[in-house]
Amino acid sequence: MSFVRPLAVRAVTLIGVLLAVLVLLVVSLGATGFSDRMLRAVVGEEVRGLRTALAETIRDPVELERAVEAQRGELERFYGLDRSWYTRLPDTVLRVITLDLGEARTLKSSSGSRRVSDIILERLPNTALLITTALVITAAIGLVVGSTMAARAGTKLDRALSYFAATSFAIPAWWLGILMILLFAFQLRLLPAGGMYSTPPPEAGLLRFLDLLWHAVLPVFSLVLVTVGPYLYSVRTMTLSVAQEDHVMVARAKGLPEGVVVRRHILRVAAPPIVTGLILGLTSSLGGSILIETVFNWRGMGRLYFDAVAGTPDEAVIVALTFVFTLLYVAARWLLEVLYVLLDPRVRYT
Repeated sequence: MSFVRPLAVRAVTLIGVLLAVLVLLVVSLGATGFSDRMLRAVVGEEVRGLRTALAETIRDPVELERAVEAQRGELERFYGLDRSWYTRLPDTVLRVITLDLGEARTLKSSSGSRRVSDIILERLPNTALLITTALVITAAIGLVVGSTMAARAGTKLDRALSYFAATSFAIPAWWLGILMILLFAFQLRLLPAGGMYSTPPPEAGLLRFLDLLWHAVLPVFSLVLVTVGPYLYSVRTMTLSVAQEDHVMVARAKGLPEGVVVRRHILRVAAPPIVTGLILGLTSSLGGSILIETVFNWRGMGRLYFDAVAGTPDEAVIVALTFVFTLLYVAARWLLEVLYVLLDPRVRYT
């Protein structure tokens, strides 16, 4: 158990990274004036609504304007616009760290709740379904095809798959998503163009779950296509490097079946870097999910991020989502530290 203390130190370091990212986000929102512009836009919307409501009871234009300005001043004090950004935004950091995320100003959950935690918890399973499914498929294809490419290095199959890997890496996720919609939804009419459920949606139960999976086919397929190429080429490179080592040649000289050589002497040794690429690919695909979820109208955290930025900007949701995405990255890095110790007996923290 000599590695427990170093792993704990590593966890503290990663938590420091999480806090640093959150502080940098808050500082950038405040120093650029973006936070003030968002809050003033929210105040402006509320003041317009108040003006319309007060105009029904106050007929004097001067008195109406005085009442509206009084309400505007109260709203600005409520949102902290009467203070400098560096005195206001640290409170936001503290609330996010303690998971007291407050209420969104423009967005709400399906049940009508404006609490940021409720909105994110509603969207988190949808993104997890999309990303996890694509990750499992990518891992399976990458391991099988990548090891096959390494075993047939230099062949026509290897060159063809290398070209596919380069193309997969270069294709933008949003462009591929639009292409999939045009082909499979509008041209062939085989799959739905977007959304999570049919209209009207099936009742709760097996039919509803199957309808969800049916709508997830195109976004998952798009995510797999843009991530599987780089991953299978990475697996191919790593396994090819290990396959040239002496212990592999000895195993083959003993007459062991090729499948045993690949599983026990190649993939097992190459497992740590392969797992690293897979886990870090998971965290990077969270950024790609913003575009995929937006293109396919998938109600996940990526689409929520887009709505919070592109629509009426919602500062609380932006900060909370950045915190959640960074938290997932930190959790993935911590998982890698543990897996290194489990996968490779040679790794021991001292």
